[in-house]
Amino acid sequence: MAFCVLSFDIGGTSIRAAIAVDGGAPGEVSRFDTPAHDREAFLARLAGIAADLSQKPDAIAISLAGVVDPETERMIVANIPAIHDTDLAADLEALTGIPVVIANDADCFAVAEAVFGAGRGHEIVFGIILGTGVGGGLVSGGRLINAGGGFAGEWGHGPIAPTMAGGIAIPHFACGCGLSGCLDTVAGARGIERLHTHLHGAPLDSRAILDAWRAAEVAATRTVSVYLDLIAGPLAVCVNLTGATIVPAGGGLAGAHDLLAAIDEAVRPLTLWKFDRPLVVPAASGAEPGLAGAAAIAFQKQAQSS
Repeated sequence: MAFCVLSFDIGGTSIRAAIAVDGGAPGEVSRFDTPAHDREAFLARLAGIAADLSQKPDAIAISLAGVVDPETERMIVANIPAIHDTDLAADLEALTGIPVVIANDADCFAVAEAVFGAGRGHEIVFGIILGTGVGGGLVSGGRLINAGGGFAGEWGHGPIAPTMAGGIAIPHFACGCGLSGCLDTVAGARGIERLHTHLHGAPLDSRAILDAWRAAEVAATRTVSVYLDLIAGPLAVCVNLTGATIVPAGGGLAGAHDLLAAIDEAVRPLTLWKFDRPLVVPAASGAEPGLAGAAAIAFQKQAQSS
């Protein structure tokens, strides 16, 4: 009998849901509002979606912008206060009678790329998110190395941003995580905007910066040059440390494939393994990597237990 997974990708304002069957990618996507401030309403919303299906799912898989504490199994999730510091998996299992797996959205992205996308055929995949900020996930043998939760792959945080780039001093900007000098402050869309303002004294949207870079405008070209210098070394260290042989990139900033090509060109000379092919590549797992990755994790868990 087919093994059916109800997959959720949950954000602070909306919930996307789809069904995946027997290891396949999720199908048609439905959308719902997120009751972000009401725990009971939040649980009722997910349980109601499951109850409305014609067939009871064998598992529920959740991708969200939060972390499961591997020691307590409680959630760390800032944008959905309703479930912060709760054991969401246990609460939802008790309400529905269905096994629940939960993973960080960047981890789900990395799994989706390893199973369905650019990482297929690679033993170690380091999936990176270049969006508003910076995130990542690490997969070995198609599976997350931190299956129980935690912060593995979060290369955007920690005081490692270079203080010299492109021949000029770059301050350690304060990060939302409480530290200073995180790559998250300079390597995502808000980061490249922060760099441009620091270098030129004039704020500019990240899309406008990239458009001006493509047009060879002097200030934007300088900004992107410094950006590449900032990101290349830390990303090369991540590749050396993990042994990754492919780095699929997702998120809004990664949608600029010419920028990814420039990142790849800057990173490859700095890695110990001298790749003769692209290393940093566009994501290829489709429009819903959160749903796909969460479902893949549930299928893997089912395979382990059978």
